[in-house]
Amino acid sequence: MSTGHAADTHDRIRVHGARENNLKDVSVELPKRRLTVFTGVSGSGKSSLVFGTIAAESQRLINETYSAFLQGLMPTLARPDVDLLDGLTTAIIVDQERLGANPRSTVGTVTDANAMLRILFSRLGEPHLGPPSAFSFNVASVSAQGGLTVDRGERSRTEKVSYTRTGGMCPRCEGRGAVTDFDLTALYDASKSLNEGAIRVPGYSMEGWYGRIFRGCGYFDPDKPTGRFTKKERHDLLYREPTKIKVEGINLTYSGLVPQIQKSFLSKDREAMQPHIRAFVDSAITFQTCPECDGTRLSEGARSSLVDGRSIAEVSALQISDLAEWLRTVDAPGVGPLVAGLQHTLDSFVAIGLGYLSLDRSSGSLSGGEAQRTKMIRHLGSSLTDVTYVFDEPTIGLHPHDIARMNTLLLELRDKGNTVLVVEHKPEAILIADHVVDLGPRAGTEGGEIVYTGDVAGLRRAGTLTGRHLDDRASLKASVRDRTGALEIRGADTHNLVGVDVDVPLGVLAVVTGVAGSGKSSLVHGSLAKRDGVVIVDQGAIRGSRRSNPATYTGLLEPIRKAFAKANGVKPSLFSANSDGACPACNGAGVIYTDLGVMAGSATPCEECEGRRFTAEVLEYTVGGATISDVLAMSVDRAAAHFAEGAARLPAAHKILVRLADVGLGYLTIGQPLTTLSGGERQRLKLATHMATQGGVYVLDEPTTGLHLADVEQLLGLLDRLVDGGTSVVVIEHHQAVMAHADWIIDLGPGAGSDGGRVVFEGTPSDLVADRSTLTGQHLAEYVGA
Repeated sequence: MSTGHAADTHDRIRVHGARENNLKDVSVELPKRRLTVFTGVSGSGKSSLVFGTIAAESQRLINETYSAFLQGLMPTLARPDVDLLDGLTTAIIVDQERLGANPRSTVGTVTDANAMLRILFSRLGEPHLGPPSAFSFNVASVSAQGGLTVDRGERSRTEKVSYTRTGGMCPRCEGRGAVTDFDLTALYDASKSLNEGAIRVPGYSMEGWYGRIFRGCGYFDPDKPTGRFTKKERHDLLYREPTKIKVEGINLTYSGLVPQIQKSFLSKDREAMQPHIRAFVDSAITFQTCPECDGTRLSEGARSSLVDGRSIAEVSALQISDLAEWLRTVDAPGVGPLVAGLQHTLDSFVAIGLGYLSLDRSSGSLSGGEAQRTKMIRHLGSSLTDVTYVFDEPTIGLHPHDIARMNTLLLELRDKGNTVLVVEHKPEAILIADHVVDLGPRAGTEGGEIVYTGDVAGLRRAGTLTGRHLDDRASLKASVRDRTGALEIRGADTHNLVGVDVDVPLGVLAVVTGVAGSGKSSLVHGSLAKRDGVVIVDQGAIRGSRRSNPATYTGLLEPIRKAFAKANGVKPSLFSANSDGACPACNGAGVIYTDLGVMAGSATPCEECEGRRFTAEVLEYTVGGATISDVLAMSVDRAAAHFAEGAARLPAAHKILVRLADVGLGYLTIGQPLTTLSGGERQRLKLATHMATQGGVYVLDEPTTGLHLADVEQLLGLLDRLVDGGTSVVVIEHHQAVMAHADWIIDLGPGAGSDGGRVVFEGTPSDLVADRSTLTGQHLAEYVGA
């Protein structure tokens, strides 16, 4: 009897003895060319197993196939802490890291759709402009002429040459689509001299280097009130272009305030700024649509060249689904393969549920879920098979209506002969799995074990936390709270909104729903964000270095440092890894970072302090039997117990830790770098800090992101406590349990993009279920079994 070919026996990925992060000697076998879903509460070890072990080792082994020379230029990836990994294939990670917040980055540039569109216009555009760069808003038009000396044997001859390059960049806004105007009164105080502190720009004090430059530049008298400056002195203070000067024998560069601010502050996306810088920019600078290019970023020439009556600016602004339809009408036999490639990219956007975006949309404005689906587009038409695709909660940001479409895409990738590994919490996505790996039983130190492997039917019977909650269905509330007032929104027209008038009730739990791209974020962020008393708690990155952690961000470290200092009779700065107590070898980082320029840097644990961040002297001091390093290594729950009573009792710290536990972050290590947190964790961390202030209006953007089914219940309890405590809560959410728990629902739609932007329902959840006229109503009715 034939046993088949030996090559066909390698049908499993085998992991033995995985110990990354909180994994406890985990061993598991995963079927290849199947869809495996990893479940478990937040912090149970799913990401450590999938991303930190399987995907990381695949990446490391691929790097080892390059030549020794190339490997010397690449970051040295540490081998994951695992005994054996067998049967790995090339891993492609499709995660939720936000796309770069560069002001010049758009949906079209990150997916290469713009590159193809530029070639199309350079070939077919009338009048003909030139090469594809003539349609790029990142390429400026330049011209130069002069003499070129050519040496030929004994003779040299000077030839006259000229050079021109046609770019598509709008000269007024330099391809940004917006221009900035400065409120000069916010830059300096005309009644004071420079020495008296006339300059109001953050970081420009007269005590530091800027003071020495202003005093030594010689362009103006630092003791003369700025309001009495001559026209030339004022120009030098505000607008002088970078000029080399010598101050106290040191060569320096002097720039006027405006070019300096443009270079240091405005080169960053507004959201990427530190809060005090952002506050200054908001008060001193107004951003307006560029009047010359009308926000298209393109020069007049690039806008004048047309294909079938449309310019590249017009087609980039079209909704992608409409652009795909327009492209089908373009008759261009000479560039057929190019049109086919662009058509496939655009159709992939539509297939994945992003047809409502436009190519000129800023990539920094995409949500985590939209960014992940944008990255997926590269892989949908790939001819590669036997690849391992690794997804991190691909259903985030998707309405129940859209999840079925995402499931179809995951199954298509599998059916092409690929191994698909998905970390997921949504029951709709778990149900399509061929194989389930459930981690737990709890989070952090209480997790890291495999509590079930097998099919979905077996998971239901297994009695694990995931199995017990898989068929949970929230019920509609018997009675809802009465509103205490309302925030009026009138004529909202941000992005795809069509003059929306709606009242957002106060004093209740209000939920804004609708399919992805229906206009929820546009309504809430566009119309509520700037109002007094409204606090937006989103999932955006928390600004701070890799030294920032939950303890520093929440202010928790301050009382802890003081307690250590008081108990041991030393100064508090010893217990800061950024100050006197820092290990000198790694400067308190715990790891040595190697910056490799254009490539990903690498980090290795510091050999001197063994990753503990402090000097040996500091690690001799304890409070309640724990050193400062021990405390930073504790989970929130463990630290809360440590500082609750006994010798280490510290009410100020305990209060903050309880708030962190309340938002479902009990498993988080308080010294964990903020750069390692997921979007949902960042949002809940922000929420915990805002909970210190009572009242106001909190706006939460998908707070169930990254939450296990069992934790959603805890979140609903927290939202109830906030509302009962006098805070109005507005939630943008797709999770049916949150919709069912709401007091009031505002449903947008009926579809996405130009098919959305309207309020299709306002009322209580029970009215929405009874009405069933909207997609949300139908899915909610199905969910609650009505």
